[in-house]
Amino acid sequence: MGDDVRLDDPFTVPTRHWHRLEDGRVQCDVCPRACKLREGQRGVCFVRGRVDDQVVLTSYGRSSGYCVDPIEKKPLNHFLPGTSVLSFGTAGCNLACRFCQNWDISKSKEVDRLSDAAPPESIADAALELGCASVAFTYNDPVVFLEYAVDTAHVCREKGIRSVAVSAGYVSEGARQDLFDVVDAANIDLKGFTEEFYRHIAMGALAPVLETLEYVHHETDAWLEITTLLIPGQNDSDEELDAMTGWLVEHLGPDVPLHFSAFHPDYRMRDVPATPASTLTRARRIALANGLRFVYTGNVHDREGDTTACPACGEAVIERDWYELKGWKLTGDGHCRNCGAPVAGVYDGPPGEWGARRVPVELKSGKVRRR
Repeated sequence: MGDDVRLDDPFTVPTRHWHRLEDGRVQCDVCPRACKLREGQRGVCFVRGRVDDQVVLTSYGRSSGYCVDPIEKKPLNHFLPGTSVLSFGTAGCNLACRFCQNWDISKSKEVDRLSDAAPPESIADAALELGCASVAFTYNDPVVFLEYAVDTAHVCREKGIRSVAVSAGYVSEGARQDLFDVVDAANIDLKGFTEEFYRHIAMGALAPVLETLEYVHHETDAWLEITTLLIPGQNDSDEELDAMTGWLVEHLGPDVPLHFSAFHPDYRMRDVPATPASTLTRARRIALANGLRFVYTGNVHDREGDTTACPACGEAVIERDWYELKGWKLTGDGHCRNCGAPVAGVYDGPPGEWGARRVPVELKSGKVRRR
């Protein structure tokens, strides 16, 4: 790394979450992997490494692409429903999930081939020009491009644009605070509910993710939703689903939305069959029985599993068809029109009308161009 990365490279910036070890190495403290590096070495994420006796980020201001999405695609069903979000990511990841659905981005080591470059100010300005209510750090985990994500969130907030972190939550204490204290919403990917699954399938650990969930929900103002990708024979047993959803109710309360998503064969798990819709329905039934009020199904067509019901009277207050809003029975501040009960979430007047459109865009020299 030392020969091809320089501190005068505009895409390389020093970081602060690291410390020096007695044996001469430095330890990156952004995530629980705690990569211990000698000069020129990169961490597991590949985009953080040691240069000039410090840990640097090599992907600041570089993106794998930008796209305007419906906010429901993140997925966030209770955060500014119907609005559009400017999504982007970089390269690299600090986990090594065998089932990764974005492996071409998250596993990429072709940092120099990242397609678009933009400083935080350009991203915020692009979101304004495109009429987006928020910007999402997604495609790969913002934990690995922490400094870029945090700076972008600050600039967005100054310009009245909200920010969203789509993350696996595999992050250390100090970095956890830096990231989630400045975003307005987060979707955390709870990949399973056993240490064995995390160790052998995601190549990480469960405990730090649970700590992140509790921190975001109890210690920040960010709106939280959770996604679990159900993989046949790996994390979809009744016992594990019961334990997981019971933990969520006990530690986070009943109002945190949970999304069960269907797996499709990909990356290093191409020999595992796709998740049947019946598995998502079963998981949703278990979660609701354990007291979660808002449980959704994803990657399948399921109008019932897309619908938000009032927890007090049972009225369907938000009806969806994939990412399209089909029915709306909430007041502007999120109360049921039928009984007046509050429906947990972040609402800002009438719902947006973005729908299911997905619009790739380019940011070149401060200008926005739709592809």
